[in-house]
Amino acid sequence: MKLSRRRLLAAAAIPAFTVLPRLARAQGFPERTLRLVVGYAPGTAPDVLARLLAQRMGELLKQQVVVDNKAGAGGQIAAQMVAKAAPDGYTLLLGEVGSISIAPAAFSKLAYDPPRELAGISEVAQVDFLLTVPANAHYQTVAEFAAAMRAKPGKVNFGTFGAGTSGHFGAELLGEAAGFKVEPVHYRSTGDAISAILAGDVAAVFASTALGAAQIKGGKMRALATTAPQRSPLLPQVPTMAEAGYPKIDISSWFALMAPQGTPAAVLDMLNRQAAAAVQSPDTKARLVEAGFSVAGTSRADTDRMLRSEASRWAAVVKASGFRGD
Repeated sequence: MKLSRRRLLAAAAIPAFTVLPRLARAQGFPERTLRLVVGYAPGTAPDVLARLLAQRMGELLKQQVVVDNKAGAGGQIAAQMVAKAAPDGYTLLLGEVGSISIAPAAFSKLAYDPPRELAGISEVAQVDFLLTVPANAHYQTVAEFAAAMRAKPGKVNFGTFGAGTSGHFGAELLGEAAGFKVEPVHYRSTGDAISAILAGDVAAVFASTALGAAQIKGGKMRALATTAPQRSPLLPQVPTMAEAGYPKIDISSWFALMAPQGTPAAVLDMLNRQAAAAVQSPDTKARLVEAGFSVAGTSRADTDRMLRSEASRWAAVVKASGFRGD
């Protein structure tokens, strides 16, 4: 059966008419305030990053970007909230390794599915960790710390910023590599874990460089090593874990702007461009570096590759550890 030219033209026009409304919406985006949900409390490293990102993105988008702190469960509360939100680009997540890469492997009853329900927009930054101990501890190196922990009867109280977080697995990996038993003591945030170090309640904590550097410079606690591949410019005297003889203690936290799956591609593309421009703008980049972050600003494709790689890597770590969060 032959189609008339009129019918052919009408059929050809159907996709255009169905796409046009989406394009129009993307071109008019954003028309109101955006919300950036963060899974940690004000004053934490993710919160610091979110506020710098929101401020600059708001300027670029010419719309306010409001930071909404939904702390708890190692970032899972925030991730679940955004995963279930309307896919319109107005509710965004500052995703991080714990709630996006580790949680699916560690918690069998997770209330959201990151690959299925959340779309990566751009990896905006990373932060590494410092193996920190009380300032009055007698050990000065990782080797001395490991020897002291092996000599202790029973398990070593090791503070973390939540069960199933990168700091938690860093402690377990170090204990296994150095030959001592770890008793993880889970706190609500890195700040709370640092407070435990300052009070002498725990033997050690993997604290983010973003939050730990000031305390270390002030002499309130001591850093034995950094998990970064190179020494931090904030603390150049602190060796890397590889230099200390533990190259497999390779933990860090990445942060990525994310949105609910189903958000129009044109909106995701716009947000990607503005997020990358925001963190790469000279003033914002300088403030992030000063705060202890490494700045990224990746494409959507590179962000997707990173998310897949991190999911695979942390699934292997969780499986090897035998940890189950529920």
